[in-house]
Amino acid sequence: MASVPSPLTHRHVVIVGGGSAGISVAARLRRAGVTGIALIEPSDTHWYQPLWTLVGGGQAPLRATRRPEASVIPDGVHWIRQAARAVDPGLRAITLGDGRRLAYDHLVMAPGLQLDWNGVPGLAEAIGHDRVTSNYAPEYAPRTWDLIRGMRSGTAVFTHPATPLKCGGAPQKIAYLAADHWRKQKVLDRIRIILVIPDPALFKVPAWSEVLQKVASRYGIEVRLRSEMTAVDGDARELTVTDHTTGTKETLAYDLLHAVPPQSAPDWVKTGPLADPASPQGFIAADKHTLQHPRHSEVFALGDVANLPTSKTGAAVRKQAPAVAANLLAVMKGAEPTRRYDGYTSCPLVTARDKMLLAEFDYDLRPTPSFPLIDTFKERRGMWLFKRYGLPPLYWHGMLTGRI
Repeated sequence: MASVPSPLTHRHVVIVGGGSAGISVAARLRRAGVTGIALIEPSDTHWYQPLWTLVGGGQAPLRATRRPEASVIPDGVHWIRQAARAVDPGLRAITLGDGRRLAYDHLVMAPGLQLDWNGVPGLAEAIGHDRVTSNYAPEYAPRTWDLIRGMRSGTAVFTHPATPLKCGGAPQKIAYLAADHWRKQKVLDRIRIILVIPDPALFKVPAWSEVLQKVASRYGIEVRLRSEMTAVDGDARELTVTDHTTGTKETLAYDLLHAVPPQSAPDWVKTGPLADPASPQGFIAADKHTLQHPRHSEVFALGDVANLPTSKTGAAVRKQAPAVAANLLAVMKGAEPTRRYDGYTSCPLVTARDKMLLAEFDYDLRPTPSFPLIDTFKERRGMWLFKRYGLPPLYWHGMLTGRI
């Protein structure tokens, strides 16, 4: 007997994802007077993820990064506490985890990305054990600090996957925080630090890459460029590093491994009709300036799930959300989108336990400083204080409420 599709319910606007992107757009639409908004988000916790690096570095408690999801959902937005499982842009409907379907007039896709722990053989089995940790998940970030402060000698390896990832600077920031801690504990000369980077440089903007090279040299960090972790043996405490230039493989023993997993769009997105065929990770197709889907004008995508040629950061979302909200309002009125996103993103590069660089740039890799009178190519304590104590309130009370 053929299954009968569940009846459709309907909302004017459906937003998939209750992270920074989805909440920011919802807040802006409500401020513009839009009603009939539904937000699909299964989690009851909202995380401020940029602070996880400092959690792993022993500079912030995990509790400071967490708030109830209900506390950030704008008034007047209907929260559907379900996971999305499929999208049918022809029918203009989202299928929920319980089988119900939700029809929409307009759709905003912001489900974020997924951590593919199985993307590296052995990593799923080793993570959280065998001195393997990662700041990319809240359950492991405090463990990072436990391992760092307990280490007095040996080899520490910090890896970076070859896929696009959220906060591309985070894999190396924790290496600098660890090295600075070990320096202050006077054990740095007894610890070998290896940083495995898949790119030809430490950072894609040359001016900041040059500064980071000096930082790595200051700590004596061995940087393996154009290289990637391709296997982990947790029982043996060994990993395999593959040099993508020569194809050679090297086995490294470790006493601490901070592993960043490959990342991709959620499975239901990558196999769905909105995915960009040009994205191996299944990220959603979107015009890089308007963030509108190229085949479905009623669909917009932003945040980590959008296939855009810029870094996936919360700072990028802060500039994308106003563009999506403005362009969606235009489409609702039958007009063409005119608000343009220029690719702005920002990476707060923590280089010591009290210093930071702030890298801000656009699609063309041009520096776009928010503080033009400050030399952001210089490590500054003030910038670190801004990250630790200034940015979180701006996030919770400004960005998520649609004010900034």
